Amino acid sequence: MAASCVALLALSLFLPLVLMIVWKRWCRERTARHVIVVVLGDVGRSPRMQYHALSLAKHGFSVTFLGFCNSKPHDEVLRNNRIQIVPLTELQRFTVGPHILQYGIKVVFQAVHLLWKLMCREPAAYIFLQNPPGLPAIAVCWFVGCLCGSKLVIDWHNYGYSIMGLVHGPSHCLVLLAKWYEKLFGRLAHLHLCVTNAMREDLAENWGIKAVTVYDKPASFFKEMPLDLQHRLFMKLGRTYSVFRTSSEPSDLATERSAFTEWDAGSRMVTRLRGRPALLVSSTSWTEDEDFSILLAALEKFEQLILDGESLPSLVCVITGKGPLKDYYSCLIGQKHFQHIQVCTPWLQAEDYPLLLGSADLGVSLHKSSSGLDLPMKVVDMFGCCLPACAVNFQW
Repeated sequence: MAASCVALLALSLFLPLVLMIVWKRWCRERTARHVIVVVLGDVGRSPRMQYHALSLAKHGFSVTFLGFCNSKPHDEVLRNNRIQIVPLTELQRFTVGPHILQYGIKVVFQAVHLLWKLMCREPAAYIFLQNPPGLPAIAVCWFVGCLCGSKLVIDWHNYGYSIMGLVHGPSHCLVLLAKWYEKLFGRLAHLHLCVTNAMREDLAENWGIKAVTVYDKPASFFKEMPLDLQHRLFMKLGRTYSVFRTSSEPSDLATERSAFTEWDAGSRMVTRLRGRPALLVSSTSWTEDEDFSILLAALEKFEQLILDGESLPSLVCVITGKGPLKDYYSCLIGQKHFQHIQVCTPWLQAEDYPLLLGSADLGVSLHKSSSGLDLPMKVVDMFGCCLPACAVNFQW
């Protein structure tokens, strides 16, 4: 009887322990193939993080992608059954109270909301975070990693405090606080990636962080486009934007014409129009780190050269993107009275942007890094499309 009681007691003590060990091993096997990718920004406008998610999925990981869903991600991301996009709620700015109070409320809301979303997900082997924006994401992701046993990986695109410094000035109390926070919590990550050797060296020298440089590479859909795809894109965009429409309709009803190309129904061939305008493309987030007055001044000089008799083609300038300064620059563009230049500022679908780059004659990047260390990825995409690019001088 006593032996039976001892055996029952031992079983009652050891069975939960055995079950816990089995459960932990099962969880560890599941989390080993799961990664959470976090960007406290628009998923559709975060191409590098989309590429990370696709690459992880192709290597057999299940990926949970957290971010704002303001614009459509690329079709490859949406179609991949290993990638689950979990939307984060973006708090609109309050208009009551001082700016520092509005900012504080936004940070607290984002911290609580991100913490809740992460804790509701299945534990992951790694939490993969884009920085910036890193306030409050770095601290929240590190805390969740401590609770769930996940390793934090930070992909350094720039310094968040340096971007804040463009608005408030480098000595503002918010900027200094953001720098202290970014340096303190940034060091707590297990692994660090960055976009340039210049940033890697700066992280090591000033913050004691050892990072690995992972240069951006264009995705497979960034490539030079054949004429038939160019024509289809121009006809599609022409339904919304007049700069892509022809100024003279063809006399033959079997011919379809855009501002740049012509399709003959009989031969089913697409040709470039003789005397067509040149197509210049620039993409932007319309923020303080891109000075588009440089491009406007260049367009004015180009216009004057044509007026002075230089043999130059007319120009269609397409500037894509969304951002806070778009209305300001659109107003400046509207004040120009170009005769040989047309400017268009569309917001393109994710799958149309690579097509446009692959159809253009020249790309322009006016990205000027707030830290002087991050890489304008749009130039990499242009290279993938075999598109010549003009860019602000940059240290790689």
